[in-house]
Amino acid sequence: MRITVIFESMFGTTRAVAAAVAEGLQPWGTVTLLTVNDAASQDAASTADALVVGGPTHVHGMSRPASRAEARSWADDPAKNVTLEPDAPGTGVREWMTTLRTVPTHIAAFDTRIDIAHILSGRASTRIEHALTHRGAHALVPAESFLVSKQNVLERDELPRARAWGDSVGVALSATVRT
Repeated sequence: MRITVIFESMFGTTRAVAAAVAEGLQPWGTVTLLTVNDAASQDAASTADALVVGGPTHVHGMSRPASRAEARSWADDPAKNVTLEPDAPGTGVREWMTTLRTVPTHIAAFDTRIDIAHILSGRASTRIEHALTHRGAHALVPAESFLVSKQNVLERDELPRARAWGDSVGVALSATVRT
C-alpha cells in the first residue's frame, strides 16, 4: 500500500502531527511524508493508494493567502513568540487541492486548531475531507483535530493521539482493501 501524507504548516505544530500520523501509518504500507509545497511540485496524489491531508485551521477553515500573510506578520512580532517554518507560507492545502488531476479512492483529513470548542474555532479537517470526498474519494475515518494552546504549543498527549489516529487510518485502509 502506498500512503502519502501531505501537510501544510506555518509554525511547526502541523508538521509534528503529520510526522506522528505517518509513524502510525508505517505498519500499513510505504508512507511518504510531504509538505504541500513539495506535493505541489510533484504529482504525489496520483501515485498514492491513500492520501492523508492536514493543515492548520485559519479563520474557521483552511488557510488562505491572506491568513498565511497574517501568519508571516505574527512571526515578525516578538510578542507572539512564534517562528515561521522555512517553506511557509507557500502553497496552501486549499489551493493545492484545486490542482489535483486525480484523487485517490481513499483519504483521511486532519487539522491543528486552538484548544477551544470547534464551533468557535472551525475545523480545517472537515473542509479538507469535504473537498476530497466531493471529488469522489472515500473518507477512511472521520476527520480529526489535534489541539494547540493559545501559545501555539501542542497540547499534552496530542502526538501519541496522532500516531494512534494514523494507525486507525491504516486499519481502516487495510479492511477496505481486503474486502
